[in-house]
Amino acid sequence: MLAMPSGTPACPATGRQHRLATQLADMIPGAATIRVSLTDPKQTWPHLHAIVKDEAGKTMELGRPTLRVAARWIVRVWPEADCTRPHTFDLADATLTRRDLIVAGRGR
Repeated sequence: MLAMPSGTPACPATGRQHRLATQLADMIPGAATIRVSLTDPKQTWPHLHAIVKDEAGKTMELGRPTLRVAARWIVRVWPEADCTRPHTFDLADATLTRRDLIVAGRGR
């Protein structure tokens, strides 16, 4: 990320997250959440995998290139996220949460 002369980032991290949510919503109309992980069930080695769901929780059928681009963009905005565990990106509030924590009811 570019920095201004003062050394501060040119765009704050939260700005990047909200821009990403807007870009993905434009790229995938009707999408509400995107689940990202390195556990693609069709691959035997770690491979980026994404599942997109609409507001009703129904999985949206998308092409492989679209899913890969969405997953890569999310991973680049959150490089500290451990993608060996599934994470869910909520497009409405631009937040990334670990899926196993949500399922266990331990918070977001």
